[in-house]
Amino acid sequence: MLSPAFRSCPAVVIRYAREVGSRLRPGIPIEESQRFHPAGQVSMTVSDTTAEHAILAGDDAPDARQWGVSQRPPRLLLTLLGDYWWQRTESLPSAALVALLGEFGVSDSAARAALSRLTRNQLLVTSRSGRRTFVRLSERAAQILDEGARHIFCFGADAEPWDGMWSLLAFSIPEDNRSARDALRKQLRWMGFAPLYDGLWIAPRDLATEVIGLLDELGISTGTAFRATSVPGAERDGLPQRAWDLDDLRARYDEFTAYAQRLRARALAGRISPVEALVARTRIMDEWRAFPGLDPNLPGELLPDAWPRSEARELFIATYDLLGPLATHRVRQIIARHSRELAPLAGYHSSALTASVGEGADAEDLLPAGVALPAEVALSAADALPAKVALPADDALPAVRS
Repeated sequence: MLSPAFRSCPAVVIRYAREVGSRLRPGIPIEESQRFHPAGQVSMTVSDTTAEHAILAGDDAPDARQWGVSQRPPRLLLTLLGDYWWQRTESLPSAALVALLGEFGVSDSAARAALSRLTRNQLLVTSRSGRRTFVRLSERAAQILDEGARHIFCFGADAEPWDGMWSLLAFSIPEDNRSARDALRKQLRWMGFAPLYDGLWIAPRDLATEVIGLLDELGISTGTAFRATSVPGAERDGLPQRAWDLDDLRARYDEFTAYAQRLRARALAGRISPVEALVARTRIMDEWRAFPGLDPNLPGELLPDAWPRSEARELFIATYDLLGPLATHRVRQIIARHSRELAPLAGYHSSALTASVGEGADAEDLLPAGVALPAEVALSAADALPAKVALPADDALPAVRS
């Protein structure tokens, strides 16, 4: 039985696609030899982008493979806040967020640029206390992140039986309206559509009504949505499911599964530190959330035998949940350098979108039974800090009120 968070997955996907749009990118190659924590830092630039794209942009991001996570700093920061400051309204020192991004090789200047951009886009709310700047998620950002989390975690869950009907959209948009055409294509992919032919997109679910609403929102009048069945006996090259490259998709799933298996085995053996766990957990999330834009969640009767989606999803959920306590421990260590009072409030949510145990729990308390804590890990965030911690003043950020 699905968690209550997943009972309206199709509606979640549609709302999320409309609210956020998407700039999809293929998953990056996964190599076991990659280092998860950078030896140094790199300056990463943030291109001009909309508030929505600041969350999901990634297709043209600078190559960050050496850190295992390929996200622009604004999206990366929102991912981290959504994972470890979930449903919290307290403001964090901006210096702590700069340090948190530093764990992924983001330079201080790029991190502060990300904070400023998200503030201008009203996704973060800033306040001042003396010379220090504090930051929290805006209500709008929290809502978008919640929708996104449900979208990501419900993908691949058991779907309702298929009625054999396809949703199709035929459209013709002139070159002088390219921006609307690009926005339509990006959102169609997030809804599970793919191009069968030029100007004819197809999806295996009942989405015609939603697509008509999408056309209206984008101001596109030259589009027609309808539902249809395929004619029995068609040649293989004429089947609707050929709109997706299932061989390539299987290879991506297999690659992801192999990586997740190795990561989970190391975590179960207690061979992953909190530093690595933080980056690895973010990486596995980053890799998994590319699949909804690549895989339309085709009904089982349209898929090849032994389709790997279910196994990949199970491994993603198991590994993501398993790494939560260690990653949270690292986040608390970082925040504690700037605010001992706020550090214990950091937590994590599981793939079922349920919060971790109470505030202030140590890493050992959060770990599931049978999982070892690496011997070198301090048992609390405060244990890893010197007696006196300097609290640096932050650069001024524009104040935005929600």
